[in-house]
Amino acid sequence: VQLQASGGGLVQAGGSLRLSCVASGRTVSSFALGWFRQAPGKEREFVARISWSDGGTYYADSVKGRFTISRDNAKNTVFLQMNSLKPEDTAVYSCAARKARSVGYDYWGQGTQVTVSS
Repeated sequence: VQLQASGGGLVQAGGSLRLSCVASGRTVSSFALGWFRQAPGKEREFVARISWSDGGTYYADSVKGRFTISRDNAKNTVFLQMNSLKPEDTAVYSCAARKARSVGYDYWGQGTQVTVSS
């Protein structure tokens, strides 16, 4: 499975961006899909996840209420709608896919840079 993220950019605080991640190589309709981010000098952190079975979503406390993860299985794509962006959201955002019985994520995509100016 190859994952290709896009949609990053430079935005002012309070603005919005929508990230997309397209999977290729096989269908990911039975995979959990997640977004992670890594800011300079910091460890990678979990942002959001959407399950394959019931579409349940989970968010880091830092983004809850501002970010929304969704998926389009027909297009093998996962989205991350980011609203009310803050400078501390600045990071490289990556998508990942996890098979049904895996503990960790099995596939990772390259990141897309999100920069939020104050």
